[in-house]
This record gives sequence, structure tokens and C-alpha cells, in this order.
Amino acid sequence: MNRVLLIAFHYPPCSGSSGLLRSLKFSRYLPEFGWQPIVLTVRPSTYAATDSASADLIPEGVPILRSFAFDIKKAFAFAGFYPDCLAIPDRWGSWLLGALPSGVRAIRENRADIIFSTFPISTAVLVGFFLHLLTGKPWVADFRDSMTEECYPRERWRRSLWRWTERQAVRHASRLIFTAASTRAMYLERYPDLSPEKCLLIPNGYDEEDFHHIIGHQTLAAAKDRPLRLLHTGIIYPEERDPRPFFRALSLLKREGKIGAESVRIIFRAAGSEDLYRKIVGELDIADLIELLPHVPYRQALQECADADGLLLFQAANCDHQIPAKTYEYLRLQKPIFALTSHTGDTAALLRKVSGATIVNLADQNDIHRDFPLFLNALRTQTHAIADARKIAFYARRNQAGELAKCLSELAKQAHSASAEKTQALHVEG
Repeated sequence: MNRVLLIAFHYPPCSGSSGLLRSLKFSRYLPEFGWQPIVLTVRPSTYAATDSASADLIPEGVPILRSFAFDIKKAFAFAGFYPDCLAIPDRWGSWLLGALPSGVRAIRENRADIIFSTFPISTAVLVGFFLHLLTGKPWVADFRDSMTEECYPRERWRRSLWRWTERQAVRHASRLIFTAASTRAMYLERYPDLSPEKCLLIPNGYDEEDFHHIIGHQTLAAAKDRPLRLLHTGIIYPEERDPRPFFRALSLLKREGKIGAESVRIIFRAAGSEDLYRKIVGELDIADLIELLPHVPYRQALQECADADGLLLFQAANCDHQIPAKTYEYLRLQKPIFALTSHTGDTAALLRKVSGATIVNLADQNDIHRDFPLFLNALRTQTHAIADARKIAFYARRNQAGELAKCLSELAKQAHSASAEKTQALHVEG
């Protein structure tokens, strides 16, 4: 079996990051396609939060190498602040000190054929780059979303550093992988010499096995005498997923008597920025409609989604070329979705493709005010569309791992051929 060194900062028992599922599921399914992953990650003490139960999700037989790293924020924070200038290239830059010797040793001892690194931690990209230089092994850089934007990261010096790292990946990586079509297109435009064949699209997805434990949920037929339950699970960024127009629309609808605590209950699970949101909903007098709840284990969160009458999705126009990872799980559950996003982005394009969503402009209070009661009525009357199961099946995590395995096998074959040609040339010269 071929071997790949999988460099992933987010990996169980890390908690609070939906991004870890991509790395976890690749490590779960790659062996089915002839590739044995060796995972290089950090020690659990590095994470801001851990979930011991998530360790049970790690596939058997996958070697896990946990190297030294520390979080600048945890190590040096005082009164909630820390010296940002030490976070180079990010809060976990110290991982380079542990990851490079561990990675070189893992590649040599396990005879790894390919190096695979995955964003969104920029240090992971640097680890992949330097291990490629040190060992000469082909490198695949899984960008997922864009690494840099015109105004991201915010600090100009950090943006320059990340852009330098990005350029090294574009130059030295054998393949670049993106999760959204418009992100891929953006990079091809940003780097005119970049070959389209070098840029692959492997979306996020869902794992069918994670849904086997879901128990039957209450149907809408039983919802006549209770409030409809709407759920959003995961972080709501104050800028990229700004909920304030939604909150203002709810406030207006409540004043008009069109909704109330007796008709709808909206739950935000692990939204982050809870203090800010509690203040806003209090000022708008909608605290009786909104419930802000803490993080729960992944499978419990899935069950809550299955038990909800409808699901909420937030994504702003400045993230048009990104698709929230939770979208695929929402679709797999075939629950009606109220999608607060732009009409021009990849998120809306995906939802239109598979159906099952009411799409409204996240930034437009009037649009939300108009369409939210219609969405609630469609739930009550059970007339809202649900996602097409046949189209959703394309996004199964096993399928995504198969696409990655094809990429790795192609690179391994090319590397083998190049090595054979070099050996033959040396014999001829001899």
C-alpha cells in the first residue's frame, strides 16, 4: 500500500472546528483506495478545547504522530490579550519546531510517497513546504478556501507573510486542492502561470456512517401545538455571517404580531460571540425567540439537526467563494433550510443545484422580513422542498477520498517514472 504523510493541525481530540472532519475522513477512507495515511498533528494540550469522545472517531490502524507546539494566546495572554507580533505566521508557529523533525523521520521510517498538508492553519502549509524541500517528496497543498484575500488577513504584515507562503505552494506543490469552484477560479486568475490541471476541486461533504446513529425525529405533523424549532449549529462570525439583519427582521415581525415565542424557537448551538449576541437580542426584545447554547459533541449536534423542524445557514457576500462545511450535513438530513447568504455565491449555487432551501439576502432585512414568515408557513404545511437525495450522494466523504486517492496515485506514478528515468540515465553515464 502506498503511504501519504497527512499534515493536519485540526484532528481529534480537537474540539470546536468543523474543519477537522475533512482530515479525519480522508484518513478514514484513503486506505480503501490503496493509500495508508500517517497523520502528523499536534499534542492535545495545544488545542484551545478538546473533546475526549472524539478520539473514538480516529480510524484503527492509522499512525498518529503528535509533535510539539504551543498556542501563543494560551501561553502569553494577559486579561484576554496577547502579543500578536509573536504569532508568526499564526498562533501555532512553534509547531514548525516539532513538526519538521517528526515529519522527516515519519517520511523516512514509513517510506511515505507523498506529502499532503491541509489549511486553514498557515503553519501547516509551511510544514508541508519545508518537508517537501527537505525530502524531495511530491507535495499536495489542500487550500480548501482561499489562503489570502485583498483584506485578509487584516494585518498587512501577516497578509504579506501568508501571501509569500501561498506563492511557495503555487510554485512548489504538485497539486493544489480547493473546495469551491470560484476559489479555484480566483487562484487561476491571481496566478496567470498556474496550470488549471494542477488545481483540483474536491468539495467538503458528509460521511454516511455518521448518520447511522440518528434516531427517528418528530415529524412536523406533531408540531401543531408547539413552536417550530429552527437550528443553526456552529460559529456565526460577526462579519462573515453577520446575524444582525436577521435579528432586526425578527424584531419587526414580532412587533407586527406575525411571530412570537408560541410560534417559533430559534436555537444557535456553539455560535461564538454569545455575549455580543445576547446583548443584541436583548436590545431588540427577541430574547424569548432566541436560545444560545454551548458546544456539544459532533454526533449529538447531528441529532439536534435531525430533531429540528428547519435549519439556518449564514454566509455573507464577502465569502461568496466559500461553502460552509455544515451545508452538506444539512442537505444529507434533507431538512428545509433557510439560507441567509448572497444569491451570487457558491453556497447559493449548491443549494439551487440540489434544492431544499429558501435563499434570502443575508444583508437585506427587508428580504428576510418578507420571506421568513413564508418559510415558517411552508414548514407548518409541510410544503417546503427538501434536497434531492441522488444529487446529495455525490458529496459523500468516501467519494471525496477516492478523488484524492486518484490524485495521489497519479503523482506517485509520475515520481516513480522520474526516478526510473534518472536511474537509467545514471547507468548510461556510468
